[in-house]
Amino acid sequence: MSKPKIRFKGYEEDWEQRKLKNEAEFGKGNGYSKSDLTEFGTPIILYGRLYTKYENLISDVDTFVNTKDGSVYSEGGEVIVPASGETAIDIARAATVEKAGILLGGDLNIIKPNNNIDSKFLSLSISNGNSQRELAKKAQGKSVVHIHNKEIQDLIIPFPCIEEQKNISKYFFKLDRLITLHQRKCEETKKLKKYMLQKMFPQNRKRVPEIRFAGFTDDWEQRKLGDLTTYRNGTGHEEKQSDVGKYELVNLNSISIDGGLKPSGKFIDEETETLIKDDLVMVLSDVGHGDLLGRVAIIPENNRFVLNQRVALLRNNGFADTKYLFSYINAHQRYFKLQGAGSSQLNISRGSVENFEVLLPKRDEQKQIGECFSNLDHLITLHQRKYEELQKIKKFMLQNMFI
Repeated sequence: MSKPKIRFKGYEEDWEQRKLKNEAEFGKGNGYSKSDLTEFGTPIILYGRLYTKYENLISDVDTFVNTKDGSVYSEGGEVIVPASGETAIDIARAATVEKAGILLGGDLNIIKPNNNIDSKFLSLSISNGNSQRELAKKAQGKSVVHIHNKEIQDLIIPFPCIEEQKNISKYFFKLDRLITLHQRKCEETKKLKKYMLQKMFPQNRKRVPEIRFAGFTDDWEQRKLGDLTTYRNGTGHEEKQSDVGKYELVNLNSISIDGGLKPSGKFIDEETETLIKDDLVMVLSDVGHGDLLGRVAIIPENNRFVLNQRVALLRNNGFADTKYLFSYINAHQRYFKLQGAGSSQLNISRGSVENFEVLLPKRDEQKQIGECFSNLDHLITLHQRKYEELQKIKKFMLQNMFI
């Protein structure tokens, strides 16, 4: 096949198969390792960062060194391929260095394409489709694999005309900017939430927080969680559960580290006691380090979910705002982690849950705090979902816009 499945309008000609050594000059990075890194200095790209940091376009570099004699600098537009890696498919990747004046460290193969090749298109081609698979076949070694310029020079890559190359690379790098934007927004909102959780709940036995909404000045009241909620343990449904059914089981896999409710993938058809909207469900067991112990999620609707064993129901008695309780409990997960008992599996008891002390402001302040964190959670979910959707689009288009 000499045409990709998806193309921009106006392009119909077959792509031309060309050996890369006829389309570029080749070089090698020089010197430098992680031990040479300094806080300030000349920006440098080390080959290992191609696996952990950079995508197909390198615009900003955040590692620095003091320069040595014989250093190799970018001129802008080079395509770099790691010379060492752990697996053949991992090493078959490339990135375009956008700016001049960046040091190119050792174990980097450097490709300088001629004017008929768009460097961004080339880095995408090497990292995807048949070109990636062919390059991976050329990798040598077992525990550590290597690729040298000789193998890269012999690579045969399909090229469209230069205008189509530029349009393809422009599309993917716009997509990458959108992906990065939503990823950054998600991380920034998570940091903001973490900061606000520390500031909007009292710390160190104080009765008021550092940050409050305007108009609230009263001390907060201390209550036990057992006075604010009705506790019930879940029950086992192993014999009745299946992959389809009327009611979804809420089990230990249903509650995420940030308190989100995830699909368990397990269902039953008959149940007399279903959960209701705004019920809180809590993790009582964790086989890991206890980071999930005491995490709670909110049930979003009536008569859809059923409680499984080792998950507790905390039904609000009406003395506290549910969203406030959700945020307060998850902000104090360390208490539950310290209460965990067991060796291979950590468990918390009903007593530990019901004796957990909650500091409560007046109901109006609870509502505002609960809504504040609910809005932050919504923003985090929005950016995370958009990020994942864009990643899926990128993966699909990479599979279909290259040969």
